[in-house]
Amino acid sequence: MREMGEKRRRGHLNPAGFAGGLHDHEEKKKNEEHKLDMSGMSMDALPHLTMSLGQVTILDLSNNNLESIPESIIARLLNVVVLDVRSNQLKSLPNSIGCLSKLKVLNVSGNLLESLPNTIEECRALEELHANFNELTKLPDTLGFELHSLRKLSVNSNKLAQLPSSTSHMTALRALDARLNCLRALPDGLENLASLEALNVSQNFQFLRELPYAVGLLASLRELDVSYNSIAALPDSMGCLTKLARFSAVGNPLVSPPMDVVEQGLDAMRAYLTARMNGDDGKRKKKAWLPKLVKYSTFTARMTPGRTRVHENTEGLLMSDYRSLNGIASPRFLTMLSPRRLFSPQRNSPKHC
Repeated sequence: MREMGEKRRRGHLNPAGFAGGLHDHEEKKKNEEHKLDMSGMSMDALPHLTMSLGQVTILDLSNNNLESIPESIIARLLNVVVLDVRSNQLKSLPNSIGCLSKLKVLNVSGNLLESLPNTIEECRALEELHANFNELTKLPDTLGFELHSLRKLSVNSNKLAQLPSSTSHMTALRALDARLNCLRALPDGLENLASLEALNVSQNFQFLRELPYAVGLLASLRELDVSYNSIAALPDSMGCLTKLARFSAVGNPLVSPPMDVVEQGLDAMRAYLTARMNGDDGKRKKKAWLPKLVKYSTFTARMTPGRTRVHENTEGLLMSDYRSLNGIASPRFLTMLSPRRLFSPQRNSPKHC
């Protein structure tokens, strides 16, 4: 206890006993000392500020009626780390925002923005960009080429028809929220987002009709919401999303996998998609010839308690039977077991191809 008390006095432990507590407290206090809070003041325009803005690290202008922010004020915020201008009447952002080289968090949600200035890509330290509830119809095409530190991009409740192709270069991105837009498709190269953990593209309604194969290559993905779109089939590659813990696809006309499979849970959905991915030309082709193999005793399906036998008139297979074919699911073995090879008279010869 004496040693802990000594460390606490030296600033190595916080009151809970964790290292660096005093340092974190001092850092927070330092930021608070350089915070300029002008939120909720019902301002239509910013007053003339004579104070030095170069020391401000946090500027909060939220919940006002601001229609514009002077270029000169933004250009003076050389050390700002957090800029919050949400819930105003802004129709545009000043181009001088590109001067904010230390900016990490930008919140412009709840305004009337139709676009973001191209200079925003100069904010290379940016980690979070919140632009929800605006009138955005597009994002800067080159946004992802420079914002390599961006961890969270939230652009829900806008009018976006697409995300920029450079999105695939945001390799540090962990959360992407693009729900309630008009997205027709997701950008190519999503597989490059190796750190992405949460993806929400729900409620794009009739506009979003399919997901790219690359969605299934997002190895870190834990949460995926594609609800209330017009998606009829999920890509087979989603069977590889082993870390996926939360998934929603309600409100879609899903056929593959059927909604009843999705409702059984993630394991059932992954099993269905994996089985389909392992097929040659899909489930339809297997339906056509697999019952014939059973009929002619080409192979015997092992029956275990609780499993359903495949009858010769069966149109398809239950999932439990489908999984029993893992050993012959590659295209090479499907070709070897095709009806033409197995039942052709020439196959009676012991000669191998």
